[in-house]
Amino acid sequence: MSMDFRRGGFTAVMGPSGSGKSTFLHCAAGLDRPTSGQVRLAGLDLAALNPNELTILRRQRIGFVFQAFNLLPSLTVEQNITLPLRLARRRPDRAWLTEIVDRTGLTERVRHLPTQLSGGQQQRVAIARALVTRPEVVFADEPTGALDSTTGTEVLRLLRHVVDGLGQTVIMVTHDPVAASYADQVYFLADGSFADVLDGPTPERVAERMTLLGRR
Repeated sequence: MSMDFRRGGFTAVMGPSGSGKSTFLHCAAGLDRPTSGQVRLAGLDLAALNPNELTILRRQRIGFVFQAFNLLPSLTVEQNITLPLRLARRRPDRAWLTEIVDRTGLTERVRHLPTQLSGGQQQRVAIARALVTRPEVVFADEPTGALDSTTGTEVLRLLRHVVDGLGQTVIMVTHDPVAASYADQVYFLADGSFADVLDGPTPERVAERMTLLGRR
């Protein structure tokens, strides 16, 4: 069974607890190796890469947004955003950095430390950090799970914007039907396997499909 994700699209992945969402995300992002099958990114089989090649690929071509933000408290907003470039010993493209800082609404916060930001602002920093290397795809792991509903809506609108405005590809794991409704399509997992797909999702249709999966 294959799952294909369109370049420049926004896809949500959902499923009951234990369905394999986290395993899928980690394998797709090159954080774990699949025990069988293939994960291909822009024609590359990730399982065929050695650890050093995989590290370089993740650093240059994959962005990852963690639920817990994973910002370094001693670094400013700008330093956190540009950290992947510093690790790769690359200089930031100042024009691109300025654009993503502006698009994520962080222009007035670049000199702040994470502790001086709200939860939503910290998640925006995490999204900007995932975008700074111009990756092939951004993976988001429950990006609104630690946020209140209002702040979560702001983050989801931002993810929708980076797809529509910047042409970015986003794959998001979520348990929330409202969050999934911001995507172009939703893939459903059950018992470690692909179970269904829903195009043009609404919260009601997503919740209905999840209810049916729970009865399997």
